Amino acid sequence: MNILLTGVNGQVGWELRRTLATLGTVTAPARQQLDLTDEQALRQFIRTTRPQLIVNPAAHTAVDKAESEPEPARTLNAIAPAIMAEEAARLGAAMVHYSTDYVFDGSKSGAYTETDTPNPLGVYGATKLAGEQAIAAAGIPHLILRTSWVYGLRGGNFLLTMQRLFQEREQLNIVADQFGAPTWSRMIAEATAQILAQRPFEQQSLSGIYNLTSAGTTSWHAFAAAILERTALEKSVTLNPIPATRYPTPATRPANSVLSSDKLYKVFGIALPHWETALALCLDKP
Repeated sequence: MNILLTGVNGQVGWELRRTLATLGTVTAPARQQLDLTDEQALRQFIRTTRPQLIVNPAAHTAVDKAESEPEPARTLNAIAPAIMAEEAARLGAAMVHYSTDYVFDGSKSGAYTETDTPNPLGVYGATKLAGEQAIAAAGIPHLILRTSWVYGLRGGNFLLTMQRLFQEREQLNIVADQFGAPTWSRMIAEATAQILAQRPFEQQSLSGIYNLTSAGTTSWHAFAAAILERTALEKSVTLNPIPATRYPTPATRPANSVLSSDKLYKVFGIALPHWETALALCLDKP
């Protein structure tokens, strides 16, 4: 396949550049080569490269900043995916797009499934949902992979933030009443390649939304504790559990970000490992 990959310097995009290489020729322009906020440049790039598959992990993920500056989030999370889908339709191409647990309000008592009605709490979730809807409306073969609590060894994420703060402080207050499944960016990329190897786009009926997260559930506090346990330090660090109300942010986070990946397993036979197993693999300290 001729594959166009966006967001190559992001957590998921960096990993996808490697895993997708087994499936075809990957064109992975950096931001300097392709500005996704420039509609004409984006359309022209797609028409020139003529991909058979567009894989789009690029996103505006500054959740709090989006509340006061919504336009950058709308441009990258909603408008750019819509343009990609329109151009894919012109070419007869397919599309893989990544979305988020933030399309839900977190009020459900159990794990969210793909058929649950979205109700985003803020700008980030609303713009990601708009991107999903634009791709679905384009009528192209597509996979929308919703994930949550993404981390890795590059970029900005909870794992790297915690490792830095462990070095700087002796006590940390960590939210303990928001729940989800930390998901390693490499696992997302590897699962994507395994899905695509099954050539799902040959069956239009397989198009749609699939949840893709690690197994298990935890809180931010317990996730931090697991990271601390696997981090070599020459001092002790105390993690204090606090409610989200004691850590106010411009954007409201869902209290429940747990996504059921049962559909992914039933359709493609793929299930990510437990989040603790993945974390140990990521840090290479089983």
